[in-house]
Amino acid sequence: MQVETILWLIFAVVIIIMLALDLGVFNKKAHVIGVKEALIWSGIWISIGMLFFVGIYFFLDNELGLQYLATYLIEKSLSVDNIFVFFLLFSYFNLPAENQHKVLFWGILGALFFRGIFIWAGAAIILQFHWVIYIMSVFLIYTGIKMLVKKEGKMNPEKMFAVRMLKKIFPVSDKYHEDKFFINIDKHTHVTMLFVALVAVEFTDIIFAVDSIPAALSISQDPFIVFTLNVFAMMGLRSLYFVLAGVIDKLCFLKFGLCLILVFIGFKMFLHDIYKISTLFSLGVIVSVLILSIISSLLIKEKKISVLNA
Repeated sequence: MQVETILWLIFAVVIIIMLALDLGVFNKKAHVIGVKEALIWSGIWISIGMLFFVGIYFFLDNELGLQYLATYLIEKSLSVDNIFVFFLLFSYFNLPAENQHKVLFWGILGALFFRGIFIWAGAAIILQFHWVIYIMSVFLIYTGIKMLVKKEGKMNPEKMFAVRMLKKIFPVSDKYHEDKFFINIDKHTHVTMLFVALVAVEFTDIIFAVDSIPAALSISQDPFIVFTLNVFAMMGLRSLYFVLAGVIDKLCFLKFGLCLILVFIGFKMFLHDIYKISTLFSLGVIVSVLILSIISSLLIKEKKISVLNA
């Protein structure tokens, strides 16, 4: 049996067990996720993702292992934007804290299905039509610059295409009914606001995937590598949300760092046929930019506090 096949089996078994424990044991009853619990789960998912990296690096291929690690860091970094948008969505819908985990669980699980389609389709298209790489590279550079200069606008989830279509197809109850997605009212099935929030989260992640999947494919075109790391990064996103939701606005330079990373990997992809930038160098750039962005944010914050207390 090939090593990749064994890793696929291990991956499938781990995901099934973890999902069963998550939804069927630890989160069987809706409750507010505290920072301590979120940190533990976030640590578990990161540890599993890193163990998988070790397996790929030592038992499959060193280069693929480095590609996995670099792309994992990109996906984790870009997920910070997801967290900020999820926070805005939950605030807009006034989603009860005890139901946020359920919405994130099913929303991210559904998002992985669509990301899987995007990954396999993207890899197949690049393999068949090599020139698509140049389009994707220009798109990444454009996205990075756009993120940098774009001003944050006020979010209105009610105008989302998916939300508008949902309300046209189904009658919607304008309130929450515990943790139910559907409710019978006068012998008619209505969707609850919890389901509306779920659709908004799902639709938002699909939009984010348009940026993150090309970014991932710029490092590795191996569907196995890109899909598995996406699953680990996205499954850990739920816990990361509860850890960072309260402090995300304080990391003021992180967005700038993400923009630089997108532009860098866009140029890396564009220059692929002329000069191949090594995965190890790319990994160094990604880690350095992230560390500098976080340290700069913390230093600026501390400086402001010192000035205010002076």
